[in-house]
Amino acid sequence: MALPEDHDIELNAIPMGRQRTHSVAQGSTYSTSGVGRQMSQIPPPNYNPARGLPINSNIVGANNNGGLRGRVDRFIDSFKRDDINFHVTDADAIDAEAAGAPGAYGYSPTAGMNGSPDMNGDHRRASSATSHPHGGIRYYDLKSANMGTASSLLARELKGRHLQMIAIGGSIGTGLFVASGKALAQGGPASVLLAYLFVGVMLYCTVQALGELAVIFPVAGSFSAFSTRFLDPSWGFAMGWNYALQWIVVLPLEIIAGAMTIGYWNEHINKSIFVTVFLIIIVIINLFGVKGYGEAEFVFAIIKVTAVIGFILLGIVINIGGTPSEGYIGGKYWSDPGAFNNGFKGFCSVFVTAAFAFAGTELVGLAAAETANPRKSLPTAIKQVFWRISLFYIVSLTLVGLLVPYTDKRLMGGQNFVDAKASPFVIAIESAGTTVLPSIMNGVILVSVISVGNSSVFGSSRTLAALAEQGQAPKILAYVDRQGRPLVAILAASTVGFLAYLSDVPGQDQIFDWLLAISGLSTIFTWGSTCLAHIRLRQAWKYNHRSLDDIAFKAQFGVVGSWIGLIFNCLVFVTQTWVAIIPIEEEGATPASPSERARGYFVSCLALPVVLTFAIGHKLWFRTKVIKVEEMDIDTGRRDFGRIGIIKAQEEEERASWPRWKRVYRVVC
Repeated sequence: MALPEDHDIELNAIPMGRQRTHSVAQGSTYSTSGVGRQMSQIPPPNYNPARGLPINSNIVGANNNGGLRGRVDRFIDSFKRDDINFHVTDADAIDAEAAGAPGAYGYSPTAGMNGSPDMNGDHRRASSATSHPHGGIRYYDLKSANMGTASSLLARELKGRHLQMIAIGGSIGTGLFVASGKALAQGGPASVLLAYLFVGVMLYCTVQALGELAVIFPVAGSFSAFSTRFLDPSWGFAMGWNYALQWIVVLPLEIIAGAMTIGYWNEHINKSIFVTVFLIIIVIINLFGVKGYGEAEFVFAIIKVTAVIGFILLGIVINIGGTPSEGYIGGKYWSDPGAFNNGFKGFCSVFVTAAFAFAGTELVGLAAAETANPRKSLPTAIKQVFWRISLFYIVSLTLVGLLVPYTDKRLMGGQNFVDAKASPFVIAIESAGTTVLPSIMNGVILVSVISVGNSSVFGSSRTLAALAEQGQAPKILAYVDRQGRPLVAILAASTVGFLAYLSDVPGQDQIFDWLLAISGLSTIFTWGSTCLAHIRLRQAWKYNHRSLDDIAFKAQFGVVGSWIGLIFNCLVFVTQTWVAIIPIEEEGATPASPSERARGYFVSCLALPVVLTFAIGHKLWFRTKVIKVEEMDIDTGRRDFGRIGIIKAQEEEERASWPRWKRVYRVVC
């Protein structure tokens, strides 16, 4: 099959049996003739360049360029899947496998099972990376798993501005605006500030490691794919489902939070009405594809960032000018009632809230597979995380601690974890005596919950599709239509949103707690695994005598930063487990019974048994082993920047002409 001229495709997506050439195009891994279109735009075999449509196309109304029927038919046809068989592995690897060489990295006991040429010499994509019985033995096909995520048909339509706004404000939501109120009540202002700073440092190191991994391997389902490739396929399976479940349950949580936010203006309104409205909005945005998601998040992030900056300015004015009932506030609430509450245990209790608030920052890594030019866009977006942590979290929460005492009863007055009535941001504004601004802040919270709900469908659907590509989920979830949308995965993730209708049933608080329990510590496992995967990548890089100069984007703190991130993640997990086993008891309250303590532990740490169940179950079934350094695949899915040396020389020459302030600025931006 002849390829169109100037058509870029991935190195691992080259039709076999042809002579390969080296790419000289920035940002591509292989080019038949210079820079060209993206993988998702490869035409089907019967492509007619003169008409731009397949010959003998079965598209109803394809010849009807106008009219309602033609538009409807084209819309329906966009949900179909192109029959393209470019997803194959490297020719040398397949030839070796067909000749009888051992399979992928010690997991395949025989050759010629996946990706092998058929009788006509056509090398087609392996149907899945799953169990392959051979002599009664099951094994996990790691090579096919790596190939599946590296050759995804997801559309690459995200631009630099989308990634930057996703990194800066994409997941600012109830974790910051609402849940910080409970953290303030339990730990006090100093505990909130220190815990969020601690988790912020941990996350910055983690995101730097993720950026390096994602720029080298902009593959689908980055978190599960990296753990599968560099750690253990069973751990990758657990991490993939852990991350998918985390975002799946966040969707109904955020929709419920949005419905409760409406109750700020009218407590008697039926929540189900707005559950329906919010769910429809979120599903429609995601059905517009990754570009629709990117544009929506761009707008949402601008609103949230503007609101946080406005609150910071207003908070400074309130702190200096005082409230109608008292004058200058300053730092008096740090003296009375105090900077800390419940001692060291109160400080540790804030960690999980901080992790929940920062969750979603890692979405920039997941979006790398759908970014037009990850080498250029991703590093800039990764550096923006510094500003998000320092400005939007640390500064705003410092002001919250100055304006709201932790003894304020309103902080614990919400029905549950995300009830906007307990938002310290709203409480601080209400204390100033304003009448309009609290409603505006609640409107921002409403936008935030829709934004995070939107991100939850994006994150869960892409992870489910990647798991299916790796043979770790039902194959139907890997369905990608002609618009590059993982359609079945989007619909599956959106269906869980119907749980939000439980917001009107009795006992909703318990349902809410158990949903929240699944996502509570999930991010800690994801972030820790990412740091460890980066450490293992560097070990494999060194083992294969690769130069660090070949890495387009290097983590600013290198392996040391990943060790810091990994250790900090472990510390957060240990402290949260301790607080869950021996919880904070209110003064004068009846001591909790053993059954109540057990329930409290699982509500706080349900992610642990979930992860262990997935990992141990997969390992017992497939008998996988930890990937050895010498067996790691550090090539499949890489972007082969043929002119990387020239490009870097040009960048160095450009940087040499910058003034000193710009050099410093570029380090963090």
